Amino acid sequence: MENSMWAGVRERTHALGADPGSAGVFGSMGHRFLLDEPLTSEEIADLEAQVGVVLPEEYREFLLRVGAGGAGPSYGVFPVRRVQGRWRWEGDGADLADLSRLAEPFPQQGPDPEQVRRLLEERPEEEHFEEIEDFDDAMEAWDERWEPVMFSPGRTVGAVVISHIGCAARQWLILSGPERGRIWSDNRVDDEDLAPLLDERGEPMTFSRWYLTWLDESERQALSAPAGG
Repeated sequence: MENSMWAGVRERTHALGADPGSAGVFGSMGHRFLLDEPLTSEEIADLEAQVGVVLPEEYREFLLRVGAGGAGPSYGVFPVRRVQGRWRWEGDGADLADLSRLAEPFPQQGPDPEQVRRLLEERPEEEHFEEIEDFDDAMEAWDERWEPVMFSPGRTVGAVVISHIGCAARQWLILSGPERGRIWSDNRVDDEDLAPLLDERGEPMTFSRWYLTWLDESERQALSAPAGG
């Protein structure tokens, strides 16, 4: 498909890595603008058969034409690889995704906001305890109530972690359900529920817009970098 949105993207990404001005692109020290080799049609068919879901079209073509992962937004696109006959996504937090439940629709609604608010109000504060051991015990008890609410396994069915942006914040690619093909942000480390990643106009970011926006902005940043800097 010569008119593919991914035509020339692999070459652009490699050229960007060779530009000295790209050194300042956020996350580039992690991926170094390197890309895994693209997957074959046979490999993608095997992957889809194994996980039980047809991949979103934009992501599927990215795997075929650009690479199985590597250079991309933030610290890069998590690569999908076959290890001892089993396919899996690899990266910081990739194991948060339940690969046995990717065919289930991703839930657009998260935990009850009122329940979250009440739990946050009840979170222990260290200054209220005379002994650190008592505070630690109280936090452990609170975490046992918090984790099932914010990190319920059912919250992220139908999705895979596709990238991380540091400090335990991540981004998910939705594979199943009404949000299929879109990117969602995961800032649960900061006590926020997952939310759709939006562009400057408030429109949901699909996989291709997410990646190509990063590439365009990175090229502009490299072009405007001071010579010798």
